[in-house]
Amino acid sequence: MTTLYVDADACPVKDESVRVGERHGARIRIVSNSWMRLPESDLVERVIVPEGPDEADNWIAERAGTGDVVVTADVPLAARCVKAGALVISPSGKPFREDGIGMRLAMRDLNTHLREAGEIREGGPPFTKADRSRFLNQLETIMRAAKRMAPE
Repeated sequence: MTTLYVDADACPVKDESVRVGERHGARIRIVSNSWMRLPESDLVERVIVPEGPDEADNWIAERAGTGDVVVTADVPLAARCVKAGALVISPSGKPFREDGIGMRLAMRDLNTHLREAGEIREGGPPFTKADRSRFLNQLETIMRAAKRMAPE
């Protein structure tokens, strides 16, 4: 059975993830460092991990595998989950794939360095309606693919 893992801290598409996960009958695990309001569903499990760097990421990465889907904007978490065989998508609808994850990790590291050096002052682009729409379309496609891959 497919499990949908949502890296929920600062995730703008929790409700959308739950709706798509329910439509596919997937187990849905919303993972965060603190309590947050979530949609009511028998398929949703709230997972609150201890405070600390990468606690939610570690919890997800230790469990996600073939036939599972992970929603995250965290590139190192995405890399770990892709390596484990999970399908991974960002909240803006961009899938993480094995053939491009190395470049995304390198760009993340470069941007971190530039921010620390003061060369970049603002964060990334704002989340848009187009991002939400792309996410919904891509998550639907990825969920179908994950269900075909999931072990019985």
